Amino acid sequence: MGIINATPDSFYSGSRTQGTEDALNAATQMLADGADILDIGGQSTRPGAEEISVQEEIDRVLPVIEAIVKSHPEAVLSIDTFNSTTAKASIRAGASIINDISGGQFDENMYAAVGDLGVPYILTHTLDRAYKMQNNPTYEDVVKSVANYFSARINSLRANGVNDIILDPGFGFGKTVYHNYDLLKNLNLLRVNILPILVGVSRKSMIYKELNTNPLMSLNATTSLNTYALYKGARILRVHDITPAVEAIKLHSFVNDPESL
Repeated sequence: MGIINATPDSFYSGSRTQGTEDALNAATQMLADGADILDIGGQSTRPGAEEISVQEEIDRVLPVIEAIVKSHPEAVLSIDTFNSTTAKASIRAGASIINDISGGQFDENMYAAVGDLGVPYILTHTLDRAYKMQNNPTYEDVVKSVANYFSARINSLRANGVNDIILDPGFGFGKTVYHNYDLLKNLNLLRVNILPILVGVSRKSMIYKELNTNPLMSLNATTSLNTYALYKGARILRVHDITPAVEAIKLHSFVNDPESL
């Protein structure tokens, strides 16, 4: 899953696109590099980010979705939003997956909307909204807490007719660096109901804070953690850099099945 941010303030400058043409060029390159899904976001969810209006979010993402669909009708697009109104507009425009970092917490209409739309839903764990989620996050047992969160929300999603669910532990969303690595180490324990897991650690602070570097210098470490995540059962890697992720997936597949290459 390639990240395309139609935002001016996402934490990694390399993922920000300046207008529809820039976003389309990024999408074209990611698809050429082997991306299976393109994740379009108009609202930065980095820790401390201020929220924008639903209309501004829609104004940012719809032209990008429409342009990609027109140029690459075969592309699978997800909309990265916690607003049901944006989700519905994006699906109508050509997206086919809803990636909700709030797990339905920020919009009480989200689950019903996903059920009505009949599309896959990425259920992410987070403690709170972006501007305060990193204010002293505390857990008695972070792995157990996330697993319980998934179980409860899967039941709510099923009750709303949502059948295709992907789980995202939400690395960096209301977690300390220790919490993030505890979740990664125990990723195999989070496959609640045997649902697929998405991992998004690309260039995040859990990497560069530990290495005393910055997002720009975090590609090699990102690939290392992505490879470990695959070993622990991840099925989707959400990344800024497609080629290294594709190579990690190919080699991981080869280790498990030499006939796969």
